Amino acid sequence: MQKIAFFDIDGTVFRSSLLIELVERLIERGIFPKEATEMYEEEFRLWQDREGTYEAYIGAVVDAFRTHIKGVFYGDLADIGREVVAEKSKHVYRYTRDRISELKAEGYYVVAISQSPKTILDDFCKEYGFDKVYGRIYEIGPQDRFTGIVSDEHLIQNKANIVKRVLDAGDFTLEGSVGVGDTEGDISLLEMVERPICFNPNKALYTYAKRMEWVVVVERKDVVYEL
Repeated sequence: MQKIAFFDIDGTVFRSSLLIELVERLIERGIFPKEATEMYEEEFRLWQDREGTYEAYIGAVVDAFRTHIKGVFYGDLADIGREVVAEKSKHVYRYTRDRISELKAEGYYVVAISQSPKTILDDFCKEYGFDKVYGRIYEIGPQDRFTGIVSDEHLIQNKANIVKRVLDAGDFTLEGSVGVGDTEGDISLLEMVERPICFNPNKALYTYAKRMEWVVVVERKDVVYEL
């Protein structure tokens, strides 16, 4: 049976958020209205000033995307997604990038899980050899335009559901399994694997990780170390 490794992407492999990059580019190109920034600019300011949380900021960006994606032509999103990946795909952490390569070489089945749209995730994850990619799938209606509805949202909201789906889909084992995440949203995933790794964790995940005695890894500039 093949061993499995699960990686969160945004903030764990990619040094930013693919969704944020995508939304900013959609606004820049006029696909989304300039007013879309009003849905998250205050949360962004609070996060920058260390008065708010990143989770609140990214949640507001998700809301902006869901609000304005309705009616957008799929081809426009796909083209801009490929453009973002072409420019930003190398903006990754060395630790997780190298860990993916090592696990692939050891024969692991490597899975990406993210709240970003699967359209852009597929292009990004292809460059790093992921075997399977799970992200938010936005429904496409008539004339290849998005309806604004997220398909099977319950699956991606709880990452443990993805682990179960992967196990049901093939001849895999959780023996020796690896999970890598950076926020409390990854706890359900990390609890299911044999070797959980908290990478650059936020406070909520760090506190939980120390209680569970999970490995905590930090990459700062050109230094990687365990806490």
